[in-house]
Amino acid sequence: MQANLNKLREALRLTLPSAELEISSPDEVPNIQLALINSNFPTGPLPEQVMRDVIAKPAYWAFCWGSDLALAQWLTDHPTVVKNKRVADIGSGSGVVAIAAKQAGATQVWGCDNDEQALLATQTNAELNHVDIKLCADINDLPKDLDLILMADVLYDRSNFALVKKIKALNGTLLIADSRIANIEDPDFTLFHQAEALTLPNLGEFDEFKTVRFFVTGRPQTLLGTDAA
Repeated sequence: MQANLNKLREALRLTLPSAELEISSPDEVPNIQLALINSNFPTGPLPEQVMRDVIAKPAYWAFCWGSDLALAQWLTDHPTVVKNKRVADIGSGSGVVAIAAKQAGATQVWGCDNDEQALLATQTNAELNHVDIKLCADINDLPKDLDLILMADVLYDRSNFALVKKIKALNGTLLIADSRIANIEDPDFTLFHQAEALTLPNLGEFDEFKTVRFFVTGRPQTLLGTDAA
């Protein structure tokens, strides 16, 4: 674990040379530990070269984004949604959603991300929490018999909407949690839950993005069983 923490710290500093990793537990999911960028990282303008590096290789995996946090908390509160199921987390980032699914009783969990540093973050944070998360860099490599596919804070970029169509073609129910969209223009999805959460550490995120909306393919009652939304 220490070796991966060191690799993750080196990856962070390639983009943000003055950044540190801090291991902490979000208040919303205190049973999960995450290695994230230091909470006192300066929020002022970055040097020009650092800004270029951020644009070229953003270390988004060093944050626990609000939508990920809200979904992780919701899975923790509704464990029957994932218990004894095969689950994939698309755009895993820090890995918090995948970890929450595994802790809630999922039989197998895949963390899928096309950024190798995000996969390292998912693996490192999984090790911190003593859970087994399988890694995947391409959705085409995911198993074909998944029960549930999760996506949180992926639709911040309109181009990522193409992923939704591809993922729907995979077996399994698709659950999307996102604070950047008010609706999904697809009749297969139903809005069934809303929650409020901010990114950790919060380095000045706008409050307009604190409302996280949950959408699911099919009927929410099928996903929730006897649980309330």
